[in-house]
Amino acid sequence: MASLFPLQVTTASPQPNEYFTKSRQGINYVDGILGAIVDCTSRVGKEERVAMEMAIEDLYKKKNQRFILHLKCSHNEPLHAATAARNLIKRKHVQAILGPRTWEELSAVNDVSKQSNVPILSFADSGSWATENWPFLMQASPRTYKQMKAVAAMIQSWGWRCVNVIYEDSGSFANEIIPHLYEALQEGDAKISNLVPLPSFANSSLLHEELRKLKREQCRVFVLHTSLSLAARVFEKAKEMKMMDKDYVWITTDSTTSLVHSVNPSLISSMQGVLGVRSYFTDTGQDFSDFDTRFQDKFSRKYPVEKNHEPGIIALQAYDAIWIVGLAMQEGNMKSNQILEKIAAVEFNGLSGKIQFKERKLAPANQFQIINIIGKSYRELGFWSDGLGFSKLINTAPRYNFSMQILGGIFWPGATSTVPRGWDFPIISNPLRIGVPNGSLTDFFVKVEYHSSTSNYSFSGFSLRVFEETVSSLKYFLPYQFIPYEGNYTDLVMQVQLKKFDAAVGDIAIISRRYEYVEFTHSHTEAGLVMVVPIQSDSTRTWLFIKPFTVTMWLLAAFINIYNGFVVWTIGRHYRSELGGPILNQIGTLLWLAFSTLFSSNGEKLHSNLSRIATIVWLFVAIILTQSYTASLTSMLTVQRLQPNIENIEMLKSTNAFIGYSQRSFVKGYLEEALGFHSNYLRKFSSTQECAEALRNGKIAVAFLEAPVAKVFVAQHCKTFTIAGPRYHVGGYGFAFPKGSPLLPDIDTALLNVLETGVVKNLEDDLIASQKCIDIDSDNEYIRLSPQSFFGLFIITGSTSTVALGIYYFCSKSETENSMPEPKGIWMLIIMVLKILRYQRKRIVRKVSDAESPRNSANTSHSRPQV
Repeated sequence: MASLFPLQVTTASPQPNEYFTKSRQGINYVDGILGAIVDCTSRVGKEERVAMEMAIEDLYKKKNQRFILHLKCSHNEPLHAATAARNLIKRKHVQAILGPRTWEELSAVNDVSKQSNVPILSFADSGSWATENWPFLMQASPRTYKQMKAVAAMIQSWGWRCVNVIYEDSGSFANEIIPHLYEALQEGDAKISNLVPLPSFANSSLLHEELRKLKREQCRVFVLHTSLSLAARVFEKAKEMKMMDKDYVWITTDSTTSLVHSVNPSLISSMQGVLGVRSYFTDTGQDFSDFDTRFQDKFSRKYPVEKNHEPGIIALQAYDAIWIVGLAMQEGNMKSNQILEKIAAVEFNGLSGKIQFKERKLAPANQFQIINIIGKSYRELGFWSDGLGFSKLINTAPRYNFSMQILGGIFWPGATSTVPRGWDFPIISNPLRIGVPNGSLTDFFVKVEYHSSTSNYSFSGFSLRVFEETVSSLKYFLPYQFIPYEGNYTDLVMQVQLKKFDAAVGDIAIISRRYEYVEFTHSHTEAGLVMVVPIQSDSTRTWLFIKPFTVTMWLLAAFINIYNGFVVWTIGRHYRSELGGPILNQIGTLLWLAFSTLFSSNGEKLHSNLSRIATIVWLFVAIILTQSYTASLTSMLTVQRLQPNIENIEMLKSTNAFIGYSQRSFVKGYLEEALGFHSNYLRKFSSTQECAEALRNGKIAVAFLEAPVAKVFVAQHCKTFTIAGPRYHVGGYGFAFPKGSPLLPDIDTALLNVLETGVVKNLEDDLIASQKCIDIDSDNEYIRLSPQSFFGLFIITGSTSTVALGIYYFCSKSETENSMPEPKGIWMLIIMVLKILRYQRKRIVRKVSDAESPRNSANTSHSRPQV
């Protein structure tokens, strides 16, 4: 029997009471016998063994407790673990067993020990069901499921949408990672693209085949959850296959990262740029410093071939596990159930963290350390805390952020500091296959033309232009090709799910049931379903009588009328004394003269030839204005005003009217399910021309169109149809991509960019402007008369009245108050008016000539001099 007092590692079989003999002098007795099952050949087992031996020694020194520790090697085999457990229970009479680290070993040990009820302190993350079914099981290591939340937080921080998970094909590793990582990734809007189980002893050819499959996929983010030995083989093969180069991301979990301090330089060189998550423990303080010094000394002497002698979290957990049992067995001579109860009640601050059991399991770890493999070692980037995020520090006033950027620069695979986008094209020469609907309701959004001469298709339309602008704004080159598709839109998005197309682009409405197959980008059009109806007339308008003239025309006509009245009043007041008097009386008389001379059959008696000439010219102009006003008002009253003939769906339902819908859209289902129309009253159409014809001849009363289509349709038929009723908020056109596509976030960002910069609006405005109204026969717009139409007449009457007023003032200076102007003055006035008329006639003729021959005047080498 080899021994190191008070530790005894025995191979002989002692008598049942050999270690429990006592004397009052305290000689030759022990407080308990413990068993441990470790993998002696692995770094994990070696650290556990040294740490447990140190704990046995410290219990004796600090607590004066003597324990016998029997170590058995399992070689990471469940059968060996079961044999070791049977030996420890039947021959060594151990009171507790420590150490099964895998679920398979733990299950085998429990099958052996369930008859003896020996407490088992396991380091395996066995889940809640294990403690419920095995009443003497205690989990002596914190549950690691929150570690998966840390991994998911890293992936979410960089916006990666997909991840490949490589894990060791054992119940222990699968149970620990798959459900928890899947749930955590879902919260971060990412998904697992591939799950790759690897056997513990996977050979080179198997690793090459599995990695080759992954390399052919788009996803470039890998989470590795294996033992250190398998991880070493994976990274060596990945480096050989150039999967540790630029644009790749590798994240390792605690099963590998906790042992990074012990790996050799050749493995480190294969792991450059790897990010790792590992359990956090405090490596400061006197207790850890003493333990670290003693551990390295003891470990180096016991295992001199190991290159690194630093302890990891595994050693600390093993050390604390011995102390858990030691503190629980202080009373001595305890039965199994008593020992179990005492273990559950133990509480202290261990080297690995807070030791406190809840439901026979240590509380889950809430803090993890993030490391980055660089050069010959690694760099500690910072920490992740559940519910708080990332931080550079953990104890002294930490500042948290949900982005890893707070941790500073990261060394990525391929020796680059540029953040990988997390995906790449497996074969860059193959462009994306983009499905385009052939048979859109209108050519405005998608137009597919086949050219028989070249046997090729051409593609155009608003939706395709938006997609092209979006792709061109990406930060990288994205090759693609459009492929026409003849089926309906739901079938098209299903083809994307079936991977017949890499995406679908066009006037594809975003509706909930299509989300079962694909994911959509943001909408690049307005959303909604509207009712398009024919329009009818309504000529009852209160202020229609003022519409023939513009406001300026009314004001100018009133001014000229008042001005001519002023001229007549000024000249006539010297002939008629009743035109004088108080100022208010004179103003009333002035206005009366202005309108009475215009509308009275005889008008006021005029005593001056000057006032008669001014009045005659004004009456001539007034007749023309009156006739023009009458003609324009008659036209307005005759022509019908357009308005909807149906305003709501209640009117449709009450009259059992027929309703039109596009046969390729989702509208039929919405009309039946949401709006409650019976299918017997629904009529389908395949084009906007067919829809317009059906509305005109009464085959359908209204047509329900998606808002973007309705906008174009009404622009083309601006005199015949209009939009009526409420807008139903469904649809909107988007681009369809496979679920979890790594392209989707980049396309979404680029689309928002072209939307916010106005590129999409400019495209829409240009294309809408090109949609000319084809209802030329229904053109009922009227033209309001403005001063430009009568400018010459206003010049004539104004000039005549002004000249008359000027002659009157000139003559009144040299003649008496009742004398008339000389005939010479009258003839001068007539001559001036004739000259003005002649000038205006030439000016009008020149304008008409220029308007009729713009092309000739443009091609003439000598321009006409301006008059």
